Amino acid sequence: MATVSDFPTALRYTREHEWARVQGAEIEVGITAYAAQQLGDVVFVELPQVGSRVTAGKPFGVVESVKSVSDLFAPLTGQVVAVNHVLESAPEQVNDSPYNEGWMIRVQADDDKAVDALLTANEYADWIKQADGAH
Repeated sequence: MATVSDFPTALRYTREHEWARVQGAEIEVGITAYAAQQLGDVVFVELPQVGSRVTAGKPFGVVESVKSVSDLFAPLTGQVVAVNHVLESAPEQVNDSPYNEGWMIRVQADDDKAVDALLTANEYADWIKQADGAH
């Protein structure tokens, strides 16, 4: 069972299992360790081009694992300013280091306060407990 200690408290989270880290004027985005564990071994990651726009709650890419293919959902709206190209040749970074080397994109948010509306680590852990209890 996931607990809050499983999720870095400096990050914010979505109910779709993405995380967001404020890095100065940019927001770094990836998927949570919980999501990576649920997916199994990640074998392919499809990410947007630098300069493209992402919209909060809408798909921005795809992650494919040995078990399934899942959309990646943008936690906020803005312009993609960086993409983790390492994942093209080393998609396993998503499993091995979801909060560090496994980051996916960096976004210049349209609203720099949008990240504040995302879930805290406590709220995300509580949400997972409720979701797991519903299965």
